[in-house]
Amino acid sequence: MARVAVVTGGTRGIGEAISIALKDMGMQVAATYAGNEERAKEFADRTGIKAYKFDVADHQACIDGIAAIEGDLGPVDVLVNNAGITRDTTMKRMDHAKWQDVIDTNLGGCFNMAKAVFEGMQSRGYGRIVNIGSINGQAGQYGQVNYAAAKSGIHGFTKALAQEGARNNVTVNAIAPGYIDTDMVAAVPPDVLGKIIAKIPVNRLGKASEIARGVAFLVGEDAGFVTGSTLSINGGQHMY
Repeated sequence: MARVAVVTGGTRGIGEAISIALKDMGMQVAATYAGNEERAKEFADRTGIKAYKFDVADHQACIDGIAAIEGDLGPVDVLVNNAGITRDTTMKRMDHAKWQDVIDTNLGGCFNMAKAVFEGMQSRGYGRIVNIGSINGQAGQYGQVNYAAAKSGIHGFTKALAQEGARNNVTVNAIAPGYIDTDMVAAVPPDVLGKIIAKIPVNRLGKASEIARGVAFLVGEDAGFVTGSTLSINGGQHMY
């Protein structure tokens, strides 16, 4: 029977590439989205992957959303926490809402979704969770104290939860992408983007498909000895 995978923020950008890669592995995939109905419909029609609308920052919505997905597809074996937002500005200009929105979605969403599936994975003796962090959670970034804090938190969350799941064959890993050619990065002013690319040793932006290949490895049946790890995919921009 095919494994069931959930990809949050799975209808656009990196999430879309991950959803398609997991489907290509033979999994039944559910992609979640928060608001862009038109894009979600286009994605579902084009890929045949069912899209489910709920906000990962809303704890009860995640519990209900997973219940709906499991009712349609069966127990969730794979969770990819990819959903994320930005509210970039300096500390001087950042109000509490910009801080809290990013923390609630980017970091809180990981807790909410993991909480909804983790116990079931443990009881069945199998699970794969991959959390999408960021190079900026590792190295920091000017004007992103909210985003960097949330993404850095994801890396700590990953290591702690991995210890809880290990004995039940539930692995928990993270991927820290560098700058990837997505809509989010396309919104960066061209002069700023040029300076960013100049600092990447491979001299280009990454592709969403390159992140998806990393996820595909970590969620594989034969990746059970990899847990608590962070895989950096950043073109050599940040090494440690």
